[in-house]
Amino acid sequence: MGARIGSMHFMYNYQVSLNNAYQQQTKLFEQADGSSLHRASDNPINYAKFMRYTVSENENNQYRENIKTANSWMQNSDSVMVHMTEIMQTLKEKSVDAANVHNSEDDYAAIYKEMFGGMQEMVATANTQIGDRYLFAGQKDLTKPFEMSIDTYERGLAKNLDTSQAAFFKGSSADYNTQLFQMLELEKDDETFYLDTQSGNIFTKDFIDSGYKDLIVRGYNSIEDAESAAEDDSEIRAIIREAVVGTVEDFRVSDYFTNQGLFVNQDNTSIRVRGEEYNFKTIQQYIATYNGDENLISMVKLNGATDPEADTVNSTGARMFGRDIFDDANSGNEPSGTALLNDLFCVCQKVKDCDIHWMSSDGVTVADVSHATMVVEETRVGARRQFYTSVETMLNAQADNITEDITNVSGADIAALATKLMQMTTLYNLSLSMGGRILPQSLADYL
Repeated sequence: MGARIGSMHFMYNYQVSLNNAYQQQTKLFEQADGSSLHRASDNPINYAKFMRYTVSENENNQYRENIKTANSWMQNSDSVMVHMTEIMQTLKEKSVDAANVHNSEDDYAAIYKEMFGGMQEMVATANTQIGDRYLFAGQKDLTKPFEMSIDTYERGLAKNLDTSQAAFFKGSSADYNTQLFQMLELEKDDETFYLDTQSGNIFTKDFIDSGYKDLIVRGYNSIEDAESAAEDDSEIRAIIREAVVGTVEDFRVSDYFTNQGLFVNQDNTSIRVRGEEYNFKTIQQYIATYNGDENLISMVKLNGATDPEADTVNSTGARMFGRDIFDDANSGNEPSGTALLNDLFCVCQKVKDCDIHWMSSDGVTVADVSHATMVVEETRVGARRQFYTSVETMLNAQADNITEDITNVSGADIAALATKLMQMTTLYNLSLSMGGRILPQSLADYL
């Protein structure tokens, strides 16, 4: 009986050793794919590192994919905006031409035709798509953002202040290059007046055109300074009294006009001040509308805290075409997304009407600000694209480092693996051969 137990024990130990050899050989075969880690038990410490590196690799791949998409979006946006800037430049040059006193009616007709064609091209270009997504529609990028009206509409007429007028009436800290400073034009008994929508003051045309310069000569750099001095200076008080024909209390543009400058109510097109009725002046012109929104598309390029402004890849109507008196922060209206487009349509209509005085005083200002606003937004998109390109270079370097880290903790030494595999295969085969010779094949053989 003892011999039998010893023999069975010997067979058991042999089978265990043979199975262990087989398992080691199998593990070596697994590593033939180049990885030494297939389960946590292979090397718990390295496997934990491998999992962290894999998460980092997935994040890096996602950020690089975001940047690839963002660069494509911004590259197309930049190209389109360059073209729109060129159109703006042409409109600016034609506005200067239209302010020439030597133009004939035929000259104005030719200038109008070219400017109006440029505006049509501008609207069409602003509707550029990538695939089925519109570049400049905000987050409503499946909706066609810009439309030009087929018919003309009666739109409120604004007085566009030049640099010196804006500094005196609106303050000296504003950006005159990318912002229109306007007043609403009024008329009473064929006379023109201007309504400052912030103060509610109604000024005479003569004071806005040139009369204010007398106060500047006297040392007053703003209307507020002059009004303060008027309390103690009767001469200044007389000038202000003659310049301001009345004041509208708590005036809000949104009570009379939409954000596109159209009347909210055709029965409410005038205001009464001191018993006098002043009608809002209007112009019959084409209107552009914006169907997108002002929410930017963000494509995160780095982990950690997000930066919505730096992570945005597109532009919107209000960013490209600014805001004006009908939709600015003081108007009570939401941004229209087409403010300067509609102001430029006003310029086109004034050219068609051969209004050289308006073109020389207002039209050139509108064209200048429109061009500058587009250039600023184009520059902003270009700067963001450059930032994304820099981050892409950094992420590519990180990807190389992560790949190296993963290789270091999980990679198999193929040469050493081949040697070990040959050794284990040889040993396994020898074990099988020896076992076949020394182990009894049956109980009968043993007996």
